Amino acid sequence: MPTIVSVRDLTKTYKSGFSALKSVNLEIEEGEIIALLGPNGAGKTTLISTICGIVRPTSGSVTVGGHDVVRDFRAARELIGLVPQEITLEPFEKVINSVSFSRGLFGKAADPAQVETVLRQLSLWDKKDSPIQPLSGGMKRRVLIAKALAHQPRVLFLDEPSAGVDVELRKDMWSVVADLKAQGVTIILTTHYIEEAEAIADRVGVINKGEILLVEDKVGLMTRMGQKQLQVDLAEPLTAVPEALRGYALELEPGGRSLTYTYDTKGERTGIVTLLGEMRAAGLQITDLATRQSSLEDIFVGLVRRQA
Repeated sequence: MPTIVSVRDLTKTYKSGFSALKSVNLEIEEGEIIALLGPNGAGKTTLISTICGIVRPTSGSVTVGGHDVVRDFRAARELIGLVPQEITLEPFEKVINSVSFSRGLFGKAADPAQVETVLRQLSLWDKKDSPIQPLSGGMKRRVLIAKALAHQPRVLFLDEPSAGVDVELRKDMWSVVADLKAQGVTIILTTHYIEEAEAIADRVGVINKGEILLVEDKVGLMTRMGQKQLQVDLAEPLTAVPEALRGYALELEPGGRSLTYTYDTKGERTGIVTLLGEMRAAGLQITDLATRQSSLEDIFVGLVRRQA
């Protein structure tokens, strides 16, 4: 797929001397969903704001659809829809008027049919004549997305779209994002809910201290960096790992009734068969076995800790 957003050697240093972005390079393909993960203060919002032309870079370049966001701001910005973290809406305005106004801000002619399509897509049509103030937090988020889509952008930025939204509405939001991708919209989201990235993203980028640590296909990343754990439940509790099993770096769980064995998912041999044989030889009676695959959250936490 062609590249629609290109970030090259991007830096942002404020007058105080704080470097929010440090030589960031990022290529985003048309029609993909990419999740940017990072702790608070990592540079996620600064990166999005710079791509959207809200923050001026210190050095480097950003293009959207081939348009430089500094030299050709209007053309670049017209391709972008932005849903900010904060709910910034006129509380007494009707939903349909608010969305229509956003379309007009980009110089687009009035198009009631397009506005209706967006509102129906986001399950807001029955709320079109409602003032925004009494809507739930989840519905207000949907209004923000509708406003960002009103001018039919090719790239949509979602900055913490599920903040303050309950689990059910969060899953509804994932469905909306999947529908937008099916229509060819490129979606970049930042999130603290790592299961959100695991559920909907095609690629994952990890940013910390203003630097991109990696950008990789989600499935490939979890395969490459993932580990599995085997939990072995015992009939009788242990006070310590038996001497004969010390070579396996087993972890004795609190209570002493379970041993955990971590192994590489890419290894030709896991050593599990030999381990279980040696457990029995050591007189341990096994009652149950269970395996657990590393989650994206495990991988993310490990990457950030290594950079700390």
